[in-house]
Amino acid sequence: MVNLEWYRTFKAIYKTGTLTGAAQSLFISQPGVSLHLSSLESYVGYKLFDRTGRKMVPTEKGKVFYNFIIEALAKLEDAEKNFQRSTEKHTPTISVRMCFETFQITLEPYMSSLPFNLIIQFGEYPEMLENLDKGILDLIITPQTGTTTSIEHEAFSSERIVLLGGINVNQQEFDELLQNGDKHLLLEWLSKHKWYGTTGDMEHLRRFWQLNFNKYPDFRPNYIVPNLNSIVRCLSGGEGLTIIPNHLGKQEIENEQVKIIWEGSPVLENTLYFATRKKNMYREEIQSIKDLIRKVM
Repeated sequence: MVNLEWYRTFKAIYKTGTLTGAAQSLFISQPGVSLHLSSLESYVGYKLFDRTGRKMVPTEKGKVFYNFIIEALAKLEDAEKNFQRSTEKHTPTISVRMCFETFQITLEPYMSSLPFNLIIQFGEYPEMLENLDKGILDLIITPQTGTTTSIEHEAFSSERIVLLGGINVNQQEFDELLQNGDKHLLLEWLSKHKWYGTTGDMEHLRRFWQLNFNKYPDFRPNYIVPNLNSIVRCLSGGEGLTIIPNHLGKQEIENEQVKIIWEGSPVLENTLYFATRKKNMYREEIQSIKDLIRKVM
């Protein structure tokens, strides 16, 4: 049996001419729209739209199909409006993309209390920006800015990339070597310790090493864990080193479970931005997400 939502989605695409427009009118994600359409096309056995650039142009069979169902679908939608128990509007769905660690310390604790639906995605910045521009995403948190005229970037915080260690790491030894200014001995001291890292992501470590030692690190971490927050928990109360944004270990630093061994010289710092489309129908919901993130960061 065909799902009624497939027909509703088909109508929305036909009316708006884009997957993004259909998603916005139905208050669902664009991947959800694509899934409904592909399911309906599979069911009827032929293409209903031709995809030309960003436009969805109905095929001849698609036009016939639309004319055949539109009257019956309108009656069903009228019945839904007349007999539904609630007159409340659809709950908006907001799609946000950020790094996994930032999500854990900012939005994760508040998910259940949000008055709207929230989809969290993780990924690389170029893909984030493209999907934001297309309307697949509503908000991204990023340390980079782009040149797309339809997107605005709002600086809201900064992160400092630091050498973080367990509370038992000998800070005095490190400070003495640092004061002597012999970077060769300093590198020897660093290499004697156990290092933590994450799978496939050594960008912070490489940039910190290049900036402070004028070369890339010649070692790999001893322990590879799922994410940066896992590293902080592993270091808490023990030994070991990592290179990490300072805000991720903020609570553990305050509780003296871990400590900043060195901020580097010169300091490596990133500005963090909220990126949104200039034209967005969910400004109130997006602002509430921004407020939650600012509270923590």
